[in-house]
Amino acid sequence: MDVLLTKFKSVLLRGYNILVKHILDEGVEYIFGYPGGAIMPIYDSIHSYSEQIFHILTRHEQGAIHAAQGYARVSKKIGVCMATSGPGATNFITGLADAFTDSTPVLCICGQVDSHFLGKNSFQETNIIDISFYITKWNAQVLLGQDLGISLQKAFYIINHGRISPVLIDITKDAQINKISKEEAQYKVEYYKISRYCLSTYASYISYIELLNSAKKPLVLVGHGVGLAKAEEELKNFIEKADLPVANTLLGIDLIDSTHPLFIGLLGMHGAFSTNLLTNQCDLLIAIGMRFDDRVTGDIYRYAHLAKVIHIDIDPCEISKHIDCHISILGNCKESLPLITERLRKTTKKVWIDTFYNTKKCEEKIIIRDFNPEIDGPSMGEVIKYLNAYKDKDAVLATDVGQHQMSTSRYFYFSYRKSKVTSGGLGSMGFSIPAAIGAQFGSKERQIICIVGDGGIQMTIQELGTIMQNKLPIKIILFNNSFLGMVRQWQELFFERRYAFTKLLNPDFIQIAKSYDIESKKALERLSLKQEVKETLVYTSTSFLEIVVEKEDNVFPMITTGASVDEVRLI
Repeated sequence: MDVLLTKFKSVLLRGYNILVKHILDEGVEYIFGYPGGAIMPIYDSIHSYSEQIFHILTRHEQGAIHAAQGYARVSKKIGVCMATSGPGATNFITGLADAFTDSTPVLCICGQVDSHFLGKNSFQETNIIDISFYITKWNAQVLLGQDLGISLQKAFYIINHGRISPVLIDITKDAQINKISKEEAQYKVEYYKISRYCLSTYASYISYIELLNSAKKPLVLVGHGVGLAKAEEELKNFIEKADLPVANTLLGIDLIDSTHPLFIGLLGMHGAFSTNLLTNQCDLLIAIGMRFDDRVTGDIYRYAHLAKVIHIDIDPCEISKHIDCHISILGNCKESLPLITERLRKTTKKVWIDTFYNTKKCEEKIIIRDFNPEIDGPSMGEVIKYLNAYKDKDAVLATDVGQHQMSTSRYFYFSYRKSKVTSGGLGSMGFSIPAAIGAQFGSKERQIICIVGDGGIQMTIQELGTIMQNKLPIKIILFNNSFLGMVRQWQELFFERRYAFTKLLNPDFIQIAKSYDIESKKALERLSLKQEVKETLVYTSTSFLEIVVEKEDNVFPMITTGASVDEVRLI
């Protein structure tokens, strides 16, 4: 009998005892959450084990789940968050949708009203199971204490097997407090009954290798799935053996060193000019752990029309969902890539790779303008240039959503794995500050840099209180242009500068940050910008730097909605 169960003198256990046992058994160290009436018994039990489980009290349940996402992204562990019933549980929904879209391993534990109150419109009762059905890999409502153990064991297993995704467990209050015998609490999940991904046939591998060995203009596209599989080293060996140029999605941007000679840039709407343009000139497209999102492909009917397409993915639902593929390899790429690499011919693609570097010269004017703008005020690109100069090599970058997200993805030097935390598929504004909190707990020794816009920060600004309470040395850089920048850019380009409801009258962010006991500064001029960025990064505690950037600065290159990937706007 394990230590936790033998601790109780009575032969009867309560549901919350079983829950805490499983959390400890799974190695959970941190829980992000917000207490309330329907989950109070669980919170009371966790309080007794504060030396083994550290609870981080966020200021909003959305902050809790975004923090759990940030923790999961950098720690390679499951992020756990808790909330009470009704409004507490529904405040998880944005984060659940975000985690589901971006395949982030998160477990949400929600309290629920007593089982005899269900379906009666009771105080703080919400049917969170039906609400979260389409944005969880699995969810379950626990009505009996004896079902808690098996439900939690299933939850942890399901999150990390097959395609990684979030899970939600809804526990009625009586299930938390009811007494259960030790015998009733014993259980064993029959894992073989939980479906696993299927591996591809040997013939698929042979066909794949033949195509690769004969390709003259191959292009490798990699996404978040490679990082989830912890296959960064296998990817590196694969591309280096056959001299394959590689481009990354937004969530795959930290899979390979930004200075690697085979890395040719970011994909998609604001990706590298050469990468997007030459996608339609390659003869073989190899997609690994990415899902051909519409922001990557543009018009799918004019995408990679000269290429054979090979898709490696763990989820069969992604195969040919958007882009028809000629060969698919199902399974974990950490296992499949070495099988392919060992059979590849060692070749050189120098002429083809040089084409990317030569084509990239077309966007040199953009890079020069972004790094050395001919304007009075600072630019986003210039700030990122100084970040690269003074940040730690293994720094983690957490970004919000908008222009700054695209600019940092283009210019930030990602030289260390698990160093990018952002909201990709859902694009959730307000993501970065709570995600940075989770990242700090997930990797305490690394420097955490949070970049946020003046629109996004006001969605979760209350989480500065979480940073203050836990004394987290996060470096927060706010780009303030008094606009919802990305929407404004579209309004400028496509709506004749009719800035409908995108102008922001902002508060004094410096005073707000100082009220949370955070060292704060404001940069208005380019002359002092370099020094301000340096001082922000080297400060030993939490630091906040507000940078007033140009109001009508745009992010280019850009592919407009419905355009082909080779129809790239440079201005």
